[in-house]
Amino acid sequence: MRFLTGFDRYLARLILVPLLGCLTVAAMLLLLDKMLKLFDFVMNEGGPVSVVWKMLGNLIPEYLSLGIPIGVLLGILLAFRNLAQSSELDALRAVGVSYNRLLRVPMLFAIVFAGVSFFIVGFAEPYSRFAYERLQFELRSGALGASIKVGEFAKLAKSTTLRVEESRAKGADLRGLFVRTEGKNGQSVAVTAARGTFLSTDDPDVILLRLTNGTMIHTASSFVVPRVLTFKQQDLPVNLPAIGNFRARGDEDAELTLPELAKAAQSPAASAVLRTQNTASLWRRIALVAVMFILPFLAVALAVPPKRSTSGIGVFLSLILLIVFFKTSQYGEAMGRIGAVDPVLAQVLPLAGFAALAFYLYYVLAFVPGGQPIGALDRLAARATAFVTGLFRRPVPWRDATADKTTGSAA
Repeated sequence: MRFLTGFDRYLARLILVPLLGCLTVAAMLLLLDKMLKLFDFVMNEGGPVSVVWKMLGNLIPEYLSLGIPIGVLLGILLAFRNLAQSSELDALRAVGVSYNRLLRVPMLFAIVFAGVSFFIVGFAEPYSRFAYERLQFELRSGALGASIKVGEFAKLAKSTTLRVEESRAKGADLRGLFVRTEGKNGQSVAVTAARGTFLSTDDPDVILLRLTNGTMIHTASSFVVPRVLTFKQQDLPVNLPAIGNFRARGDEDAELTLPELAKAAQSPAASAVLRTQNTASLWRRIALVAVMFILPFLAVALAVPPKRSTSGIGVFLSLILLIVFFKTSQYGEAMGRIGAVDPVLAQVLPLAGFAALAFYLYYVLAFVPGGQPIGALDRLAARATAFVTGLFRRPVPWRDATADKTTGSAA
């Protein structure tokens, strides 16, 4: 007997399309929200725009770890809701197909995406987070070629100060320059120039500032009068500031893979505080993977509306429950990291509560005759909708009075 029948493949197609759509939309919304903040950050640091796309790329694993559960939940829920509204689900139930049998394909999706989620939160996300932090460090330190900010004094090296009035051609043509370099024995050189540009040299630690049409003032303790030089072109070598190396990966527990995190959580060489933090992070990741196996039960239970109802209260409720679980798990991790609660219980209890609710709703749908898990909520939502609609349908007093006067005069 074949494991997947024709109906299973049909159901898989129904699930796959909204699953991928919801996953893409959720990830894009999170990325768009972060993109605006990254553009502002990069512009303030004077870095190239291309680094924004690199930083967004390193955020994709983190957002996929949140988007995958949402996509799986809504994909299964919308597929079964489509079956219920088209009466296909009633036909299947009439020929003896149980809900447990219908869960075969959703559970396969849950297993596959649980493996994807395990890879992301366990291995891909730690490396991408480290790469994101390294880009931030390089941007702040100037290793990414941050440009000179117009109208501000900038320290190019320990003894060199530069100010630019105007920048053209993406920084290749600088206008209105002021440069001051301090040397040994009280020597200093101050230069003003109409134009200037940076040129590379054979030494990676030195760049050449070529100035055009300017004046140089050279002062020293041995000079009675400063020396003044007017020039058409002058080259000033500038020593680049030393950029420290970025820290090694693993200084933060979010940058550790799951095997590394499990080892660090049990390491006797680490302090008790560090072991607690690693344990909290480890169980938070485990909870994000384990919740994937609960989502099919919750999705099917909330997908089937009560008879003669087309309410979408199940879709809304499913998202609310999943978000509440995410926030509770996140808060539990934060409390576990500071030792306020046991880091294991802080993840196990929310997961157990979420699972108990999902299994109960599924039990009511699958095993209670005529069971409607969200029947009461659907009736409450219908009454609330009718009440609000009735408020807008009530007659307005002044309109009734006008109508009465009009009727009386006509008579």
